Amino acid sequence: MNSDKEHKDKVGAGRPPSAFARMERVPPLLMLLYLGMIGITVLFAILMVMYVRTRIFSGIPTGLHPFPRYFSISTIVLLVSSYTLSQARRLYQQDDVTNLARCLGATLILGLTFAGLQVLGWHDLMMQRVLFTGEASGTYVYIISALHVAHLLGGVLFLTVLSLRTLHASHDGVRTLVFIRNPYRRLQLRMVSIYWHFIDGLWVLLFAMFLFLY
Repeated sequence: MNSDKEHKDKVGAGRPPSAFARMERVPPLLMLLYLGMIGITVLFAILMVMYVRTRIFSGIPTGLHPFPRYFSISTIVLLVSSYTLSQARRLYQQDDVTNLARCLGATLILGLTFAGLQVLGWHDLMMQRVLFTGEASGTYVYIISALHVAHLLGGVLFLTVLSLRTLHASHDGVRTLVFIRNPYRRLQLRMVSIYWHFIDGLWVLLFAMFLFLY
């Protein structure tokens, strides 16, 4: 009887883990992040559909107003920030906490620059007489852009805390060792990277939609 049980265990051990088993291995905080990203995706998908529908049925021709150049510049800035943050994992694996702190700080500055450029883009819209309370399609541009900035600032807040802790750890060899060997810090770095790249990709999609329908 025991041999039968052992045989079943061996057979089961050879099978790939089920989807539920893989989900159980995901850290709870990371699972919450994934669920939050799904919610954000649904929210912006609904807003994008509403914007496209409103824009098509408004009867206003595309290209009537020049697209705010600050939106284009901010897109480049956000892509650069994604690149700088992509270097963080390599620096962490190399135990290079000093350069990791610089990498996170540069990403933080680029993120804040993106937010500032978005505000300048709104000012550009107002100068073109595209007001928040005016044409419905113009209102959606403000809402979608502002909501994206709000979600980005959530990532900026998390990145600020992680940057300060990394900077603090880089000033002492013992703290550096503790920081590198702390699995929670590794999880935090993974989470902020996933979220930041997600927000970056989301804005690229939004920017492409604005570019062709504005």
